[in-house]
Amino acid sequence: MWYVGLDWADEHHDLVILDEAGRQVGSRRVAHSRQGLQELKDVLLSVTPEPEQLACIVETTHGLLITFLLEAGLPVYPVNPKTVDRRRNAAGAKTDQIDAYLLAKTGRSDLADLRRLQPDSPQVAELKTLTRDQDGLIQMQTRLVNQLTACLKDYYPAALSLFCKLHQPSTLVFLQTYPTPEKAQAASFDEIKAILHEAKHPTAAKAAARILEVLRQPQLRADEVTIRTKSRLMLSLVRQLLVVVQDIAAYEKEVRTLFF
Repeated sequence: MWYVGLDWADEHHDLVILDEAGRQVGSRRVAHSRQGLQELKDVLLSVTPEPEQLACIVETTHGLLITFLLEAGLPVYPVNPKTVDRRRNAAGAKTDQIDAYLLAKTGRSDLADLRRLQPDSPQVAELKTLTRDQDGLIQMQTRLVNQLTACLKDYYPAALSLFCKLHQPSTLVFLQTYPTPEKAQAASFDEIKAILHEAKHPTAAKAAARILEVLRQPQLRADEVTIRTKSRLMLSLVRQLLVVVQDIAAYEKEVRTLFF
């Protein structure tokens, strides 16, 4: 059995190969390209023509590198990055080659405890990718909401108390329509109700009444420059959030279709 440590990166991958005795029998850096991955495969199969005699140890379970290895029939054993971190701390140094060596060493000592990665069916692979990408969109939404919250605190703090969630469509449409406190305070009950109803707020009339009640109370007021500049930023953040929220919903619909 040969143990292959693969330290992956965006532009290249480093590999170190150990034999059963723990001797290093090969090392290489290959580009993250079709040609580079083919070179990686050739290097591994030059050690042994039997893929099952190789154990590829890597700190990820997805990506083009993993897809290539699995399609080539090469055994892949993912490990938790923290496992290698502990070995690296003992080594006292960090380079891509050292990390690849530590991964190979982990495979040699702990292979019986590692779980071999099996190729997913097309449906499962699509579901995994969709949910992973959806999670990325949700993180993006969180960042935008945090930015929007900070922006509103600077010039329109009352808006933060008008709705339960800043990223719900009715909130965003309201902010687009009334980007400053003055515009919101000048709106009538019927106008606010119509905006909320169009945005599919479940209780538009009740919400409109509450919004007017809050807006008619004494408010902190920012200076004109702050209002003008921060309202511009607010509208930019709202436009981005509307797209992200819509995309998250579309992903959720597709995930449910695949899942059920």
